[in-house]
Amino acid sequence: MVPIILVLLLALLLFGAGFALKALWWIAVVVLIVWLLGFVVRPTASGGRRGRWYRW
Repeated sequence: MVPIILVLLLALLLFGAGFALKALWWIAVVVLIVWLLGFVVRPTASGGRRGRWYRW
């Protein structure tokens, strides 16, 4: 009985980790797209040159 429970817990753990990693990959792709769009759509600073779109 104990080996069956251990196998089920391992499968549940791996399924949960796989789902979390897949979600993190999608979040990383979205952040990358937003970051790249920030280089294309930058506001102009004073003097007509391109400014930074981020604050730091």
